[in-house]
Amino acid sequence: MNYQSIIDKYYKKGTKLYDIYISHVTDVTRKALSIAHNHPELAVDVRFLEEAAMLHDIGIFMTHAPHIACQGQYPYICHGYLGREILTNEGYPRHGLVCERHTGTGLSLQTIIDRKLPIPHRDMQPVSLEEKIICFADKFYSKSSLGKEKSLQKIRQSLLKHGREQVEKFDEWCELFL
Repeated sequence: MNYQSIIDKYYKKGTKLYDIYISHVTDVTRKALSIAHNHPELAVDVRFLEEAAMLHDIGIFMTHAPHIACQGQYPYICHGYLGREILTNEGYPRHGLVCERHTGTGLSLQTIIDRKLPIPHRDMQPVSLEEKIICFADKFYSKSSLGKEKSLQKIRQSLLKHGREQVEKFDEWCELFL
């Protein structure tokens, strides 16, 4: 798979959105690969990890988030399942699952229903080790503060707004991956 050709199909080089996208996914990929390198006992599929990390946010261009140059029509929360649809249509359904399952520390069906989120009613929690690592690595980087790694405390504070269970899952991943 050539993930760059997929990125280039949906993002125009030289635009603000392209630069934001590439900066963010490169940071997340670097962090994810570092985790895999530091934990050989996890026997992670490193090639898949790299490809999926570079593509995990492929759906953001379809959302309306002007602060990061996204001029689409959907709410930002939709970028995960939209990314899954894009990558499934491109012939990469496994990579698409990473897109869908990386929001927060994952979204349970019950959370989606309880919060009346405008996304499909299905479980969207990371299952594979690679999905969990990318989801975890993603928490360290924001698209509005490019290149700056967030502290564990800041990540926990951010996740707490979405429920204690998000912080608990993040803390489990800290023990596993750090």
